[in-house]
Amino acid sequence: MQVAFNLAAALDTTLQAAAHAAGLAAAEAFRPEVRTADPQHGDFQANGVLGYAKARKLNPRAVATQLVAALPAAFSEHCAVTVAGPGFINFTLKPAALLAWLCAHDSAAHLRAGAAAAHAVQTWVVDYSSPNTAKQMHVGHLRSAVIGEAICRLLAFTGARVIRDNHLGDWGTGFGKLLWAYERHLDSNSLATDALEEFERLYKIGHNAAESDPAVMNQARAELVKLQSRDPVSLARWKTINDCSLAAFQQIYDRLGINFDCHLGESFYYDKVDRVYRELTDTIPPLAEISEGALVVFHPEHPRFKTQPFLIRKTDGASNYATTDLATALYRAEHFHADGVVVLTDFRQGDHFEQLFLTVKKWFAAKHYRLPELHHVTFGAVTGEDGKALKTRDGDVIKLKDLLDEAVERAFTIVTEKNSELPEPERRDIARVVGVGAVQYADLAQNRNSNYVFSWDKTLALDGNTAPYLLYAVTRVHSIFRKLGVAPGDPATESLASALETPAELALARQLVKFPNALDTALATLRPHFLCLYLYDLAGEFSSFYNADKVAVDDPAIRARRLLLCARTLLLLETGLDLLGLRTLTRM
Repeated sequence: MQVAFNLAAALDTTLQAAAHAAGLAAAEAFRPEVRTADPQHGDFQANGVLGYAKARKLNPRAVATQLVAALPAAFSEHCAVTVAGPGFINFTLKPAALLAWLCAHDSAAHLRAGAAAAHAVQTWVVDYSSPNTAKQMHVGHLRSAVIGEAICRLLAFTGARVIRDNHLGDWGTGFGKLLWAYERHLDSNSLATDALEEFERLYKIGHNAAESDPAVMNQARAELVKLQSRDPVSLARWKTINDCSLAAFQQIYDRLGINFDCHLGESFYYDKVDRVYRELTDTIPPLAEISEGALVVFHPEHPRFKTQPFLIRKTDGASNYATTDLATALYRAEHFHADGVVVLTDFRQGDHFEQLFLTVKKWFAAKHYRLPELHHVTFGAVTGEDGKALKTRDGDVIKLKDLLDEAVERAFTIVTEKNSELPEPERRDIARVVGVGAVQYADLAQNRNSNYVFSWDKTLALDGNTAPYLLYAVTRVHSIFRKLGVAPGDPATESLASALETPAELALARQLVKFPNALDTALATLRPHFLCLYLYDLAGEFSSFYNADKVAVDDPAIRARRLLLCARTLLLLETGLDLLGLRTLTRM
């Protein structure tokens, strides 16, 4: 068996070839469905025999036995194969095969090269974070930012050209009220010291005034008309608001390790909506129709959307989110030539994006436009331990900046308690990595569709499925190499490695070779928590290995193979945490 990056995929290919060699009926229809197995059954298991046999009224165990008999003769040198139950095929890698995989995948570059086939030569646009300008980012913006960045990194690692797009909320009716207040109540000193605080103050003034006084509301509407008409003064003020907002956002993104390729907000698409109206109405039959004075799209085949309209132009002729989202979909297909598009929002926008994607698919089909894969990635809410939204003692929503600041300060306290002898600057550096990483990982480790309870004690715990636990595991491996005076992955040392023997060595190696499957699962579902689970299990398996088998032994061959296992554990932990967007440390 060739040393492939993804051994499950290689076994799948081998079984497909065996189906033809065995002369199975409709062998081309056979799908082996090789997956990672429960350890008591082996390393991998093929489940596809049962469905194939059932569809053809064959005995699945007999089919499985026939497939195993058709495997290449040399296959047994690498893998033990058994047929279990009604027709499962179990594969257990032999020590030599495990060692061969570990030796073949000895760097991040080799891992990336092995994974790159999944999305090679593809372009993916990932739309995430997307805060509204003139407002501060709060804790509710965390999930989109960290999950989106992890998905970007996973796609890029597997070969895609990724375009990170921050689809800002930088247009719309709220700006009329804000510009009204900007002209009348701006505090220049506050603008210079904390622009977003000042914009939020101005918006509250404008909103409250407009809601209580019809004359002010009319003036705010007039401000919006001036902006939409490209009045130079209004545009200059609007640009100041957005530029200050982006600068403040970038301070948060820098802390989270996020850099966007473009910030194409709603304003970018404002002059592109006429084509949307035209093309949705000139199809035969028209996709869009006038209903009660508005332009809408119905989807008669859908149980809800046959009567629930998708509003794309209001009765007063104004555009809305749906209009700019349709223009966005077209721009990404035509300008970026996207093969796939991922949009991250909270679950409450599920109906909007379902209607949007249905409309896009029909529109593109009618116009013969190339349709990218479309994915709406949703996520639940972050709550406090009382089950309610995270808020300050004053009842305000927690600002994301303040949450990260508190995480870093709490981490600094813990680092100081455990390593008071370290210089303060070093403790501060460690605290920044641990604190921010702890917040990121606490979010990523959850199934994104679930709400989760934010707890400082759990987030910063040094045990359990947390960032501090994994970061400590990384530093622990680094300390082994420091003490022995060897560089991780040193070829001269690893070339001396003998075959794996002990149960702990073999268990750790079996966990290491399943890294590609964790990547596959995380990407196939766009759920980074599957990678988190893998890394947590890997750290636990390494701890068991380290406690069972001494690394610094006299025998050079045994020492070399255990250092190889340490090096690969370090490589996969650091690679996996980087894919999740976390920084790592060599000391902690």
